Amino acid sequence: MENMVAVILGGGKGTRLFPLTKERAKPAVSIAGKYRLIDIPISNCINSGITQMFVLTMYQSASLNNHISNSYRFDHFSRGFVQVLAAEQTASSSEWFQGTADAVRKTLPHLGYKRGNVGLVLILSGDHLYRMNYRLFRDAHIRSHADISIAVMPVTRAEAPELGVLKVDSAGRITKFVEKPKSREELDDMATDTSIFGLSPEEAERRPFLASMGIYIFDPAILNDLLTADVTRTDFGKEIIPQAIGSHRMQAYGFDGYWADIGTIQAFYEANMDLVRPMPKFNLFDPTQPIYSNTPFLPGAKMNRASVEAALLCDGSIVEGATVRDSILGSRTRIRHGAVIEDCLIMGADYYQRGDDPGPQIGINGGAYLKRCIVDKNASIGHYVQLVNRQGAQTYDDPEGRFYVRDGIIIVVKDAAIPEGFVF
Repeated sequence: MENMVAVILGGGKGTRLFPLTKERAKPAVSIAGKYRLIDIPISNCINSGITQMFVLTMYQSASLNNHISNSYRFDHFSRGFVQVLAAEQTASSSEWFQGTADAVRKTLPHLGYKRGNVGLVLILSGDHLYRMNYRLFRDAHIRSHADISIAVMPVTRAEAPELGVLKVDSAGRITKFVEKPKSREELDDMATDTSIFGLSPEEAERRPFLASMGIYIFDPAILNDLLTADVTRTDFGKEIIPQAIGSHRMQAYGFDGYWADIGTIQAFYEANMDLVRPMPKFNLFDPTQPIYSNTPFLPGAKMNRASVEAALLCDGSIVEGATVRDSILGSRTRIRHGAVIEDCLIMGADYYQRGDDPGPQIGINGGAYLKRCIVDKNASIGHYVQLVNRQGAQTYDDPEGRFYVRDGIIIVVKDAAIPEGFVF
């Protein structure tokens, strides 16, 4: 799809994913042990034939830049690229991005639409887990003669208040949009017939609301007009989309596959843990729609006298005389004798530690017990440490900054060292 350019929103500070975003941009956070969040929308684009992508970032993008430059290199005979556009000071603006719409507005000159190189602009989020064939989305946009198309999915009454909700007519044209309905009456007014997107009558009754997925297709000239008409409008969901209803033809594109917004620690943790189930909602092993990333030259995972149940072991990981259940071990993870890992995401390490390194041993050391933890890269968990959240805390900050608790989940920060015998 040479005439379509993708713009991937990298997000702001990513405070809801703290401390995983303490030293990196949100799209650079690891998922499934060997990928980054940014790999999901980029892979969807590549699998859909879209090879011209801009990633908009603002905070701590060095790790993201490095990952993208090492992962996505198109050949010299292709016009394909993945380019990071960080917030910058210009003659017309000295401010950083103020919101999703403001980020796109300030990077419009880089997209090339004024030179006639862009037929359509696809806008995506960098922190969602899903697969979508954007070809089908584009075709539906063209057939409907829409100015703007929004991907939507049917949701239940319980899910709707946390999302942007749309109302459509019988032809799928958007007639109303409300960002996170505040009252029952406001939500009731947004109920729509979701069976027009292929749901059975029973399923349409169970999921009578349409949620925006934060995935948009714009005609580039219309996008430019909407963004430049009033520069105080900084957000797509809260301002640009609601104010375009009525003045522009806006069409809903129904999607009924797996989609997860993984912008919070709990959502991020649950999405990862689902990947180790016998039949995960998101299939990493689909040969027709692979997830692309930077592939390190590592040996296969190694297990020696270990017990492993329902786990995902990534390249270069080593499990010696330990027990691993319902967990993900990222690349270069080291689990030593007698350790027990349950319901954990261990992100692994960026390098193999030298044998003569006098510092703490990276990995999970002997006799340690971890349950419902996320352990960031290069962390050292000392011998006989117990990280099980004995008090059942929902939120906690370690005074020394080595770990945090969010949504009842323990997160050990990157490069942290938890000393021998520590119990929490």
